[in-house]
Amino acid sequence: MIFLKSFLIGGIICALVQILLDKTKLLPGRVMVLLVVLGTILGFFGLYQPLIDWAGAGASVPLIGFGNNLWKGMAEHIDKDGLIGIFEGGFTASAIGISAALILSYVGSWFFKSKMQ
Repeated sequence: MIFLKSFLIGGIICALVQILLDKTKLLPGRVMVLLVVLGTILGFFGLYQPLIDWAGAGASVPLIGFGNNLWKGMAEHIDKDGLIGIFEGGFTASAIGISAALILSYVGSWFFKSKMQ
């Protein structure tokens, strides 16, 4: 059942983002930033964690889940370290994902030629 929930929520998020891209003149980079900020805001108000608990990876894997993850890290470190936790928490919470993206992008560059000239 968790697979169905995950597929439905992830699919709904992707479909809404695709509609946003098709119906507006927003560039993909701006939509990506919008999703991260939206995830942070929903995390701040405590609205996104129940969706992650219910849908699993369908809610935590998209960029909106990344924003929520950044918020959770910042909130934890603000409670522990004070104001400096704003800067420290996001890096700590998302270090594994960012590191994996950088390393896999670099390894991928060995096998694929850039199409940008």
